[in-house]
Amino acid sequence: MALFDRLEAEHRESVRPLAARMRPRTLEEFVGQAQILAPGKLLRRMLEADRISSVVFYGPPGTGKTSLAELIAKHTRRTFRSLNAAAAGVKELREVLDQAREDVSTGGYRTVLFIDELHHFNKQQQNVLLPDVEEGVVSLVAATTANPFFALIAPLLSRSQIFELQPLPSRDVVTLLERCLKDSVRGLGSRKVTATPEALQFLAEICDGDARRAMSALEIGVLSLDPSQKSFDLAAAEESIQKKQIRYDADGDDHYDAASAMIKSIRGSDPDAAIYWMARMLAAGEEPRFVARRLVIAAAEDIGNADPQGLILAQAAAAATEFIGMPECRIILAQAVTYLALAEKSNAAYKAIDAALDDVKHSRLLPVPMHLRDRHYQGAKTLGHGEGYEYPHDTKEGWVAQDYLGVDRCYYEPVDRGAEQEMKRRLEKIRSQRRPQTDTAPGIEKGAG
Repeated sequence: MALFDRLEAEHRESVRPLAARMRPRTLEEFVGQAQILAPGKLLRRMLEADRISSVVFYGPPGTGKTSLAELIAKHTRRTFRSLNAAAAGVKELREVLDQAREDVSTGGYRTVLFIDELHHFNKQQQNVLLPDVEEGVVSLVAATTANPFFALIAPLLSRSQIFELQPLPSRDVVTLLERCLKDSVRGLGSRKVTATPEALQFLAEICDGDARRAMSALEIGVLSLDPSQKSFDLAAAEESIQKKQIRYDADGDDHYDAASAMIKSIRGSDPDAAIYWMARMLAAGEEPRFVARRLVIAAAEDIGNADPQGLILAQAAAAATEFIGMPECRIILAQAVTYLALAEKSNAAYKAIDAALDDVKHSRLLPVPMHLRDRHYQGAKTLGHGEGYEYPHDTKEGWVAQDYLGVDRCYYEPVDRGAEQEMKRRLEKIRSQRRPQTDTAPGIEKGAG
């Protein structure tokens, strides 16, 4: 039976893809994620202290989440059991937990329970995990491509260490590809094929940090070479992988992070960065109207009155985007994003409205001064409404030094940039000449608040 078992295992191993066969067997073989796994980092320290209770690996595909889970089980000498949250239900989950509890009760090994795509578990399924995780019956190692702070329930988050895995840099992907070509047992070494640096670099770049995708392309390329050909060159690499797939979750972090990066690049006056992040969104299929709306907001929030033309241009771009659509509207959006990035910046109007709203919500409400109240109805004069109001257009300057608020408040503070420079000069003159109001409403003292 042992012979047949071994043969069956060899047959199963022979059909596994290269990326699965080349999974690291030790921590030393693991490539990348030094920010969590290098000596002295938290995950390495947890492993060395054998204090893995519950960890969640969060990151894009092909960054080593499953490999790390298997390594944790090997390093801690625990039984490794796995479930895929997209396919498993409460019944399957309870069966694994019951078996893990029985193993512990009979003096057996503790269990590392690996749950892939944990975000597919609903609240009930996640709650089932809690007792056994808290009692240490299982060490939960979960992987997810969704932000766990949105996808997981609070009690599970509080019991877990969250580790974010980053896309692998090109140099790390090249290292893995070279290892595949040299390993004659698990890899492609028996083929005696060499790869040009350009070919490996191409795969490392186009896979966008997804090692699994790069290794799959290498396997296809090498196995499809003519038997007489022993060099895997750039042309072969280009034929071994489909068009670059842009990693972008339209409903997740990618959507919000790219939009945030574009807005902050505009605010920071970097047109090159701003147009790159916009291009990334559009190339990934982002709705152009979403991009246009963000530009309109940025024009008011970050450019403001330093360049009033910015809002006009952004609004025109939004209307044209709605009218024209892709692909031509990319040109209009590019004009808008580069103009806004290089425009003079001011958030004075944005700060003014937020400060005023804060006063309205949290301070005593100010009554409308008597001379500003409506007097276009019968009986208004009897109440004194509108009495003393001065009409600005009756003066040569077009304004009069009368009070319009009833207390001393300064919300709008223009900056010394762009068109706001002249607005600031005019505002300072007006404020210096405005005379205090003499008919303050009852209960409101001058300068109060």
